[in-house]
Amino acid sequence: MSVLPTCLRFVTAALALASCLTASATANAAASPSAPQPAVPASDCALPGRTGWTDEGHDTDRVQFQPATGTRRVLTLFVDFPDARATDSTDAYAAQLAPAADWMRTASYGRSGLAITSLHRWIRMPADSDSYGFERGLTFETHEKYVRDAIAAADPYADFSRYDMVYTVPTRAASAISFSPAYLHDPASSGVTADGTRLKWAVTFGQDLWRWGHKVVAHETGHTFGLPDLYSFTGATHQYVGGWDVMGDIAGHAPQYLGWHSWKLGWTRDAQVACLAAPGRRTVRLTPVERPGGTKIAVLRISETTAYVAESRRAEGNDRHACSAGVLIYKVDSATPTGEGPVRVMNGNRSATPRTGCTGLDLAAYTPGQTFTDPDGGVRIDVLAGGGAGDVVQLRMS
Repeated sequence: MSVLPTCLRFVTAALALASCLTASATANAAASPSAPQPAVPASDCALPGRTGWTDEGHDTDRVQFQPATGTRRVLTLFVDFPDARATDSTDAYAAQLAPAADWMRTASYGRSGLAITSLHRWIRMPADSDSYGFERGLTFETHEKYVRDAIAAADPYADFSRYDMVYTVPTRAASAISFSPAYLHDPASSGVTADGTRLKWAVTFGQDLWRWGHKVVAHETGHTFGLPDLYSFTGATHQYVGGWDVMGDIAGHAPQYLGWHSWKLGWTRDAQVACLAAPGRRTVRLTPVERPGGTKIAVLRISETTAYVAESRRAEGNDRHACSAGVLIYKVDSATPTGEGPVRVMNGNRSATPRTGCTGLDLAAYTPGQTFTDPDGGVRIDVLAGGGAGDVVQLRMS
């Protein structure tokens, strides 16, 4: 209920009445859902994780997952097998990984670094390549054995106490090591140790390294930071986010991490997040996520575990091949498990015909004059302006 403010005594009754009416209108406007919302802390829009694993929550378990800021010291091992012996140099293999350091530095605005050291010799694994279960469906136990065998075989040649993470690259002759999963330790087990150090995080690359290139490094390393898969484990593989974010389509045209992920990982600061967590409206000027500085995301939190996010995207930097530019709008659900659509992009251009190599979702970015609405959630996002400096959006929640 709105209460008419007490008026001061003025010289004339007319002036007193005018002052009271103005104050009453101001009080009613402040209570209206369409009134501007005072700035609130970004933390009001942070979501708690609810899956117990990689998810979109901000309360990432830093026992299970490694920090995403600072320099991560990585040792790369090159392995071959009794049934798949290497006959070539390790140089070409190291070259496949090398661009990942610059890519990650750009994606994180310089806040995350990969210091990759390569042990340039072939390390012979103790078992045949087809004994490690990659093609049959890799279990955690079998994967950990693979990591343990590689580290034990390399231990005479390296001091593992100097590193935070290990990359293992197989010879191209080992076709059985087909794909590239991340290894995350089980805190309740003894795990893998060497040189008095527990090796908690690793990426074991497979032959898909030669298809995905250095961006598979960014994807799998993202899992060690706590990021989930954005592609679908069932149905159409890229039905949720298309080619936006390397955690979705590794070969996507706009692989820069979503602004939400950048915030979760600590690369985007709270001061760069505009939050609307209650009925009202906010107008926000967004700077493209491909560039450092400025406001990166506008968030409308609609429940305990869900929010809509708007961010500005441009065809530059890591996204230089993007199929569309403008405001990317997506829904985040921190209770949805990895591979089941914890992020879903809203498509602002469903009727558009994508050019060769692009998909419909790759054209999802909204442009000035377009509006996204979710009547059930009481959400409306208007794109008011756009240009070289970024985009202006108005958030409304009723």
